[in-house]
Amino acid sequence: MGPGPRFDHLLRMTDEHGTFEHADRTNPRREHGYCTDDMARVLVVASREPHPDTQVRALAHTALQFLVDAQGVGGVSRNRRSSHGAWVGRPGVEDCWGRSIWGFGTAAARCQDGTMRHVALDHFSRAAQRRSPWPRAMAFAALGADEVLAVSPDHQDARRLLVDAVEVIVGTRPSTAAWPWPEPRLSYANAVLPEAMIAAGAALDRPGLVDDGLSLLAWLLEHETRDGHLSVTPAGGAGPGDAPPRFDQQPIEVAALADACARAGRHSSAELWGAGVRSAVAWFVGDNDAGSPMHDPVSGGGYDGLRADGPNLNQGAESTLALISTMQHEQREHGDAQ
Repeated sequence: MGPGPRFDHLLRMTDEHGTFEHADRTNPRREHGYCTDDMARVLVVASREPHPDTQVRALAHTALQFLVDAQGVGGVSRNRRSSHGAWVGRPGVEDCWGRSIWGFGTAAARCQDGTMRHVALDHFSRAAQRRSPWPRAMAFAALGADEVLAVSPDHQDARRLLVDAVEVIVGTRPSTAAWPWPEPRLSYANAVLPEAMIAAGAALDRPGLVDDGLSLLAWLLEHETRDGHLSVTPAGGAGPGDAPPRFDQQPIEVAALADACARAGRHSSAELWGAGVRSAVAWFVGDNDAGSPMHDPVSGGGYDGLRADGPNLNQGAESTLALISTMQHEQREHGDAQ
């Protein structure tokens, strides 16, 4: 059993503008500011909570306002904001754009505040007019589009976005059986690609695409399992022939696997998917290549990376959000969530 989803540390990392990206152990490193990637994930996990308390509802509101402010008039998105509130860099359609769509879509479908749902859907529709050449950006966007279609089946912008996302994700897939992955190397949050295929296949009534996504996810899960536990792709990526274990392993990779396996379990009765979620939970508890817990039971934060000698004890936003997201799936599996 995992520790359950706790928002304590995430709340301590958050001020009225957003959640600070980095931490020195449990202390936010304010000088590094905030990023849209994190705030989109904040909105996803806060919107997923079935019984949010006042603080979690306020967290969702802060995240939504951040994403609204990050969005340009043409639907593109800026990713970095200083601790003084100044936006840094040019807006675009990179991961922060795709994750914003994921956040907007999740809030539009699940947020319990009607006004927030309306605002989220409006900004989802604006962002959904754009397209990205990057597979992960389009995969994150596809997850948001799927959320919208679950509650608004006739939303044509969401449907068109899903169709185009599939083309970007699977359009250049290799035919080799030895390396079925649609890229020459695994990189980060890898499981979002087959998860998006499964989601799009189900929403677009393309069962063959669902099957392809399930097969690719099964390959990834096997590839990232060693001696009965997860041994996931490290920060530097991994390609054919790279021998495990590899470090530094990132919590975001484990959370992406948990997300994808949870979705796969809704479309396939194979025991593999429940086992995949449990392996992700177990990785955080200590069933990993270093035999080290990857969460702080006192603060509720997640550690930033797994090294050969144990965890990086800093508790940044991305790692803490990965922990919360994974434990939400365990909570749901035990019938404590919707």
